[in-house]
Amino acid sequence: MSLNASAARTLREIQQIPGNEVCADCGALVEFVLFNFLSEDPGWGSCSLGVFICLDCSGIHRNIPAISKVKSLNLSHWEDHELQLMAENGNQMAKSKYEAAVPVYYYKPTHKDCRLLREQWIRAKYERKEFTEPAKSFTYDEETRDGMLMKRGRDNGQFLSRRFVLSEREGTLKYFTKYDAKEPKAIIKIDGMNATFQPEKIGNPNGLQITYLKDYSTRSIFVYHDSGKEIVDWFNSIRAVQLRYLQVAFPGATDTEQTEGFKKRWFTLDHRRLMYYKDPLLIILFYLDEERLKPYQRDAFAKGEVFLGNKDHGYSVSAGLPAGTYRNGAWQHGITIKTPDRCYLFTCELESDQQDWLKHFSDVMSAQMSPQEYTMEALFKHRA
Repeated sequence: MSLNASAARTLREIQQIPGNEVCADCGALVEFVLFNFLSEDPGWGSCSLGVFICLDCSGIHRNIPAISKVKSLNLSHWEDHELQLMAENGNQMAKSKYEAAVPVYYYKPTHKDCRLLREQWIRAKYERKEFTEPAKSFTYDEETRDGMLMKRGRDNGQFLSRRFVLSEREGTLKYFTKYDAKEPKAIIKIDGMNATFQPEKIGNPNGLQITYLKDYSTRSIFVYHDSGKEIVDWFNSIRAVQLRYLQVAFPGATDTEQTEGFKKRWFTLDHRRLMYYKDPLLIILFYLDEERLKPYQRDAFAKGEVFLGNKDHGYSVSAGLPAGTYRNGAWQHGITIKTPDRCYLFTCELESDQQDWLKHFSDVMSAQMSPQEYTMEALFKHRA
């Protein structure tokens, strides 16, 4: 039975509520186009959870029939009680319930991520209900993680079972060729390591690539586990340890100086970290908005840092300053950086300096972020 006109109007009205226009799980746009069979993603809903989801996530929901019943927004017949459930719940309500206590380091996948990450995120939320209770302990939040992973050999390309040990205290990831081996085959420092899921490259849907520096060159190891939950737990365990490392390396706001208007600062851009100093070796005027920046002290000289994320996640840069902003003297060439939380204003003395900084900021914001950079972004938001 097809969707009737009355139910269609009701669903359209419900979907206009803020938050319901995007997928509750991956953030993809959920499009309601009545009877448009050519629509790339006409939109779906879980009438048991009361959330709107995209086509890809609806397939994952169907594999968890015990907690999720999926219907098309365009073609399925919706009962009155199902419409009422969608109206009373919705994506924002579900988020407040099922994502109430997501650890700051836990990677929330987007529609661009592999299916494994999205599936385990959905199962963690609705099936295992991992994030509904504050102060809950997680298996991926322990100081040490010890287990077996399948690792691809460097020479023959065959995958063999290897023991891996992740240690927060030592700040390392070690792997051993035998479970009872006393000496590790390799010791990887957590601060120079990056982990990303690469199922196509590894040839396994649960494939994880771990990249690190050794002898000034980039090395990679490729691992997987038959259990999707286990490999994603390893991934988030690595992120948890990296976050705690960052919390030690960047201990937080110790500088309580309240600045008024523009101040002279020396800036350096290191990947996604825009750091500013009092040292006038390179002068750019820096303005803090009324909310103020809570600085992250990098070392004895750094006054603070600003994290520059990807443009698709609410970060942008533009020439000029908002109307009515006061400029100091000859420093008339403005730059506005917007982040999801606040806005930062800068001025340069020369237009050439302004254009140079604009290009660097734009290049950084256009580059895709690594999981390690997402971890750093989470730390900045956590500290703010």
